[in-house]
Amino acid sequence: MSRSRNIAAETMYTAFQILKENNYEMPGNKLIEEIGKRAQLDDYAKETYQKTGGVRWQSITHFFSIDCQKAGFLIKKKGVWYLTKEGEAAMALGKHNLLDEATKKYWEWKNSRDAAEPEDTQDPVKSDETQPQAAEIQFEKAESDAFEGISNYINSLGAYEFQDLCAALLRGMGYYTPFIALKGKDGGVDIYAYKDPLGASTPRIKVQVKHRENKATSQELRQLKGLLNPNDDVGIFISSGGFTSDAKIEFRNSHPHIELIDMETFVDLWQEFYTKLNEEDKVKMPIKPVYFIAK
Repeated sequence: MSRSRNIAAETMYTAFQILKENNYEMPGNKLIEEIGKRAQLDDYAKETYQKTGGVRWQSITHFFSIDCQKAGFLIKKKGVWYLTKEGEAAMALGKHNLLDEATKKYWEWKNSRDAAEPEDTQDPVKSDETQPQAAEIQFEKAESDAFEGISNYINSLGAYEFQDLCAALLRGMGYYTPFIALKGKDGGVDIYAYKDPLGASTPRIKVQVKHRENKATSQELRQLKGLLNPNDDVGIFISSGGFTSDAKIEFRNSHPHIELIDMETFVDLWQEFYTKLNEEDKVKMPIKPVYFIAK
């Protein structure tokens, strides 16, 4: 096995271990940081490429993570890495066999996608001076950087500024927001959203907003549930810090329905409905698209 694949076997297996220990998910930048602390990396792995300044083991890890994605072992979305059940099971193969299996499945995927592609498992990191520059890696990095920039902006907002941002999103989605809580007690509901100006049509939406690092709990969702009329209301719980696993499981099929919106979902919705926001709401968090060649 080449030196590059040896590095990849070490870093990818370490990544799987870290993900498993952290509820099967972690932001990619934090995961890379943790891999650097735990993986057994020699001076060669820690060297930088002369042309780009990138660290060798980090570039190799990103490159071979694509194999793991195509094999169904990993999912990467908006800069967050997720370990799948298939990936957890593949850990039983050991470091090198796991990577071999991922690469095998990658080429099966690629050959099925492009019959003209020769079946070649040659190490893609061909020399000391070559850094992987796959378009998929570049897009992944751009997507991750964009999400990180937007989420950092959101995290810099105060609680009531984020609440106003949530109300703006709902207006962009076509709802009326006659009530947005001011400072002080709000009775457990931060935003009321209606399908019509008077709230005569059902369902009416009651929104709870939490803007903090800690994840929202099942108990907090139950408090919102207690404020909903089962026949007329739908709940939305927006938590920039996400939700605990118990909360996600308990409220997946709850009645009355409560929709859970974490940071990733909020950013997705903001991007999707941004063009439908009025100009006053757009300036609360202005964004613009970046286009890539589709392959």
